[in-house]
Amino acid sequence: MSKNTNTQSLHLSGNKIGVLLLHGFLGSPASIAPWAEGINAAGFTVSAPRLEGHGTDWHDLAQTTWSDWYSSAEEGLLELKKSCDQIFVAGFDMGGALALRLAQIRGSEIEALILLNPSIGDEGRLSKAIPLLKNFIHSMRNNSMDTVRQDSSQDTYSRIPLKAYSSLQKLWKRVSEDLYLVDIPMLICYSENDKTVSPISSEIIMDEVYSPIIREVIFEKSFHNVAHDLEAQELIDESNEFISDVLAGNLEVDDETELINAEFDSIVSGLSLDESSPSNFLNDLDRVADEHFVQPNPPLPRTDHLGRIAITGLVGGPAYLLIEFVSGFDLLGFGPWPGILAFIGGVVTSMIKFARPDDDFEDGAIV
Repeated sequence: MSKNTNTQSLHLSGNKIGVLLLHGFLGSPASIAPWAEGINAAGFTVSAPRLEGHGTDWHDLAQTTWSDWYSSAEEGLLELKKSCDQIFVAGFDMGGALALRLAQIRGSEIEALILLNPSIGDEGRLSKAIPLLKNFIHSMRNNSMDTVRQDSSQDTYSRIPLKAYSSLQKLWKRVSEDLYLVDIPMLICYSENDKTVSPISSEIIMDEVYSPIIREVIFEKSFHNVAHDLEAQELIDESNEFISDVLAGNLEVDDETELINAEFDSIVSGLSLDESSPSNFLNDLDRVADEHFVQPNPPLPRTDHLGRIAITGLVGGPAYLLIEFVSGFDLLGFGPWPGILAFIGGVVTSMIKFARPDDDFEDGAIV
């Protein structure tokens, strides 16, 4: 499956600041080990759990779904909280999607996100056929090029189980739909020449999340798995600097967020809810309402002779029928017909009265 047999979960002890590090689809903690070790070297506690179905054999992964992988990530978060006061979540590839999902559900428990070439979609033409192909083909060869360095271990399965990949697509859809729920600081790192995940995924994330602070780092020399590639040290340095800046409060809010906050502060500063002041915002609203709102009191319409006939027929006809039906007394000796004819007459008279002179009934209803 991979050149590195150390695929089990990693836990590197450090201070009370914890970093949950999530590996990618088909990979294992070994695929992000240099990144984990570099963050731990700065003094932070690092936990890199092995996600369900990974790090063993691709047949095991075929028996799992994205909810299993998320459960592994969530368990890692809860375990890390037992020994750490503040938690950062970092994710590579699919681990980035899981990190986003954790932020969408448990964002209040996370200080910030660090994403490396996160995947939230696949633009390949074959991807649309996966839900159908999985019923006929169990797996396909993994030909992805994760690193520029030829001597680096890929640490991934050699085959892609299509059922698991189809479930990954469902994870992407769920995370993409809820990106607006992510509102914590974020460091997002991506490679210009990623041969596995398009940089478009990172651009979509930056556009759709509501994070007040987004720090962007672009790698120009590495492919997909930067942790094992030419710019591994830059990844470690940027991650440690971001964590330290978040803890110290040394992050700058982007210009658009500053503009929105400034406009909001300007509006709020002009409002006064202090009842002790001569005029407050609520009083202003009442005054505007008093000045511009005129209570409607339209006069009752006058009825002419034709209108009175119509009302008499519409009211008197049913009344006659009711009396005749309840009492059984035939007042005029014609049974219910006087009431029926009176009501019909009232309806016809009403139509004549309220019809406009320019109505053309032959051409149908006027809209």
